[in-house]
Amino acid sequence: MPSLFKQGDIMIGGIFPVLNKEISSTSTFDRDPPGMKCTGFDLRVFRWTQVMIFAIEEINKDPALLPNISLGYRILNSCASPTNTLRAALTLSSRPEETESTSRCPPVISALIAESGSSQSLAVAGTLGPFQMPVVSYFSTCACLSNRAKYPTFFRTIPSDYFQAKALAALVKRFGWQWVGAIQSDNDYGRNGILAFTEEVKKLGVCVAFVGTILRTYSMDKILDVVELIKQSTVKVILAFVPEGDFYPLMKEVVKQNITGIQWIGSEAWITASRPSTSEIYRAFGGALGFVVKKMAIPNLKPFLTGISPYTDPGAAFVRDFWENIVGCRPAVPGEHTGSEATNEICTGNETLMNSQDVFFNVTQLRVSYNVYKAVYAIAHALHQLVFCQPVGEKTVRPCLNISEIQPKEVTDHLQRVNFRNQFGDNVFFDENGDPPASYDVINWQLRDGQVQHVTLGHFSSAANGDYELSIQEEEIVWRTGKMVPTSVCSNVCPIGTRKAQIKGKPTCCFDCIPCADGTIANSTGAADCTPCPQEYWSNDRKDKCIPKTIEFLTYYEPMGIALTVVSLLGATLSLATMTIFIHSRDTPVIKASNSELSCFLLFSLSLCFLCPLTFIGRPTVWTCMLRHTAFGVTFALCVSCVLGKTIVVVTAFKATVPGSKVAGKFGPSQQRIIVCSCTLIQIVICVLWLKLNPPFPDMVFRYSNKKIVLECNTGSEAAFYAVLGYIGLLAIICLVLAFLARKLPDNFNEAKFITFSMLIFCAVWITFIPAYVSSPGKFTVAVEIFAILSSAYGLLICIFAPKCYIILIKPERNTKKHIMGKQ
Repeated sequence: MPSLFKQGDIMIGGIFPVLNKEISSTSTFDRDPPGMKCTGFDLRVFRWTQVMIFAIEEINKDPALLPNISLGYRILNSCASPTNTLRAALTLSSRPEETESTSRCPPVISALIAESGSSQSLAVAGTLGPFQMPVVSYFSTCACLSNRAKYPTFFRTIPSDYFQAKALAALVKRFGWQWVGAIQSDNDYGRNGILAFTEEVKKLGVCVAFVGTILRTYSMDKILDVVELIKQSTVKVILAFVPEGDFYPLMKEVVKQNITGIQWIGSEAWITASRPSTSEIYRAFGGALGFVVKKMAIPNLKPFLTGISPYTDPGAAFVRDFWENIVGCRPAVPGEHTGSEATNEICTGNETLMNSQDVFFNVTQLRVSYNVYKAVYAIAHALHQLVFCQPVGEKTVRPCLNISEIQPKEVTDHLQRVNFRNQFGDNVFFDENGDPPASYDVINWQLRDGQVQHVTLGHFSSAANGDYELSIQEEEIVWRTGKMVPTSVCSNVCPIGTRKAQIKGKPTCCFDCIPCADGTIANSTGAADCTPCPQEYWSNDRKDKCIPKTIEFLTYYEPMGIALTVVSLLGATLSLATMTIFIHSRDTPVIKASNSELSCFLLFSLSLCFLCPLTFIGRPTVWTCMLRHTAFGVTFALCVSCVLGKTIVVVTAFKATVPGSKVAGKFGPSQQRIIVCSCTLIQIVICVLWLKLNPPFPDMVFRYSNKKIVLECNTGSEAAFYAVLGYIGLLAIICLVLAFLARKLPDNFNEAKFITFSMLIFCAVWITFIPAYVSSPGKFTVAVEIFAILSSAYGLLICIFAPKCYIILIKPERNTKKHIMGKQ
């Protein structure tokens, strides 16, 4: 296998995908597996190998780090293939059994720096882990490699994708993107990266519309399938979690088909790669955002790179490929046969790299190269502590361990304990999973002076407890869509007054906006559910605010209240006027015949009955609620008791066979007062018990309408309310029966007929009242009750007292004893 090699007291291995494409071959090559050939020289990766060599030579010159001990290296190519990577790892870490320790075969390594791809590192770490061989990766980010049970000897100087996924999710959240696409490579790096990203963005309510899969070895048909997936989707933001070598074929096809208007987000594997950073690719990928590890400028590295020459060591692997790419000609090597395979002209030998402006020699923004540099120094510090039993910087007396006795397990143990600050001020250490601290720069693709620049515009750092901090200079970002932040949503945010309604079979980010139902509101955009208004409130027409419900009760100011008040006061006035007439004409035969005392009691109670509805009008209060029902019950009980007294007097008076008999005497004024008082007292007792046990109270009723509150008096006890009505009805029925018995007395003035008719009206009103009362909504319930009170009171007033007033006022000539007795 072609290698870069230098002998040392302690050997460090390195595996890099310098040639990164494996193709089929019809012939068998000495340096490749039968039937396969590695091509595709990668300048960026070649620089990584040179940084490793530079760091080792720098350490060898450092008197404080591994003094009097030289580090050697052997670097092999992986061809970006897990199979070739494993082959290289086994080549570096093992020795044929028949080889003696004095042979010229390369010595076994004490540590391995590998590899860039996560799939390759998984193969190496899984194989060498049981043998305790420490593996330090500089570019493998798969979170799966943090599993210490599976990969106990794996370390890395680049943060895990677990943190990169958090950073990418934080970026998506920062700019409000809720509908994104994803491209993954068909390997552990891509699959695990997208999986971690998807889990993070789901917590933020972001949906992944599609996941396209690519690989550098895929056929063009598969790549076109992914391109079609992008074209058919409505997403405007796409994350590509893909190594640069796998992504580049897709990038060229996207440019070829002129797919623009997409904001690309890149993982650290391609966002700063040099090959796609061209003005041609920029046409579709300009403004791309991504995260990369911290950049660093390594002193004295540029002179080292410009000193690379194929003439210094003609047998060095990859150097001739490097020279052809940079200089543009093939170095002339003595004895080499130049066949038809040569694609470039032969160099003159006078070419130099000193004045080259190639990006290869720009060492001011090293990122992955800096990770390689840190990996070499981490291994060197671990070896120093192992050999000298003390950290670097302390006075070294003598080694405490012979370097021939170094075991890989001991190197692994000391790597876990490495913790030092390097010359650039960075703390180099590994956590319990072999991972370094997480820190990223935010990169934005910008075109400056015709050149694609990877501009650093922010920083992301994550702590072990899961907290993170993302800072971005948003005003400096160049977006693919111009200066405005692009939007990417499946459905627009629901406006206020509406809620999300999930569309069946689609992700949660795709929804319809449904207006809130009556009584519920959404006072913010994007509401998942509508919030019910409190019971006393109702939603406005826009469904974005709860407004107080309309309060409804029978007032004095509305037409119905005014009419009922007028009718009530008119009835009371007529009752008092009639009582005045009766008192003024108390000595006339008509008044004497109708029992003036009971008539005055009846008229007084009727005036109270007419005034009773006034307590039903207006806003209900505790006192008015208790007063309206009890006043109604007592006044009507008094009224009907007076009618009952008059009825008994009429019946007994006209049924007596002998004038002045004892039957008539038994129902004199005293007995009449007792009847009235005792009947009224029973109602008073019922009302007192009602008020004591479960009194009426003001209540808000919501059942009649959603938009209004009806204020009414709750009876408290339905039984007590109907007991009051029932008692009044009982008295009325007794009056009706007694008056009916005396209806045919042969007199011109038979008061029993009028009482009978008045009681019929009274009973009819209250019988029809009950169903009307139960079925009437809101304030009309109160109006029905007032109407029943006024109707029955007017019935009594008119039926009993109108004929008498007619005689007294209109026909005074009939106001004689003879006329009343029916004697002409």
